Amino acid sequence: MTVPPPTGRPLGRPLGALLDGALSVAADRAGAPGDLRFTERQLYYELCRVLQPLHAGPRRIPYTLAPPVRYARFAAAVERRRAELPGLLPASAPVVPGSRPAAEGDLYDYGLPRLLVCQSREITGMLIANDLHLEAACPIVPAAELPLDPRLVAALRRAGDAVVHVLHDASPSGLACFEQVRAGYAAAPDGPLRVRSMGLVPRHAATLHLTSGRGPQPYRGPLPAGLRPEEHAWLGSGRTVELAAVAPARLLHSVIRQVRGGGTGGGERRAPLRRQVRSARAAGFLTWPDA
Repeated sequence: MTVPPPTGRPLGRPLGALLDGALSVAADRAGAPGDLRFTERQLYYELCRVLQPLHAGPRRIPYTLAPPVRYARFAAAVERRRAELPGLLPASAPVVPGSRPAAEGDLYDYGLPRLLVCQSREITGMLIANDLHLEAACPIVPAAELPLDPRLVAALRRAGDAVVHVLHDASPSGLACFEQVRAGYAAAPDGPLRVRSMGLVPRHAATLHLTSGRGPQPYRGPLPAGLRPEEHAWLGSGRTVELAAVAPARLLHSVIRQVRGGGTGGGERRAPLRRQVRSARAAGFLTWPDA
């Protein structure tokens, strides 16, 4: 979704006070439970949910929502309150060392059962900042850093049944990201890797009533066979939904469930991160339609 830069135009006092108060509520919600870290765009979508709580409507009625506030006004409010938002990650949060377990010493010599590729560098940093790479024992890399290090690819092949998961927006660029990874590794001449999309796809966005935007022009390119006709029409109309529109706790909970293969029943040991996000409803929405 194309976002206009902040204009710097001062807000009127009533609207500015409303946004400041709503921003504090949004920051508290974005960081719950357990003081989670979150990106600026995740905070924006949380603010949208505070100002327009229609996301709480019945899940059986699919729809997405228009943003109730312009990003420029949100950005101005953040600049006024940034020091009071401890959970907010820096705008360019780095992919820190240790986010790739196979990148240290002789760990390249072992098999690596899973890898997560994120379309968004900011979401990559957010997942790492909340220790998902440690809880899931899974390297996390942004798509911008493809192709993968050959030693990392070798470690995946050594595992025998490794999976490369792709996490992306419900948008043409998100689908293109998944296709790029699949084309590069699912049919590699030196040995294929299993490549799976976690989503987001349009029906996930509609079920969760996420805030959507519109691209610069309608999408006319090829679409995966697993999408439903209404999803084709939705993308064809130019609509997009960013992964950042998913609440941070729900995103963490769902990603770790999918990366680790889902729940296995009462005998499974719960990791600390999963305890932190236990209040997030088990969505199970990050699954590719034809998986």
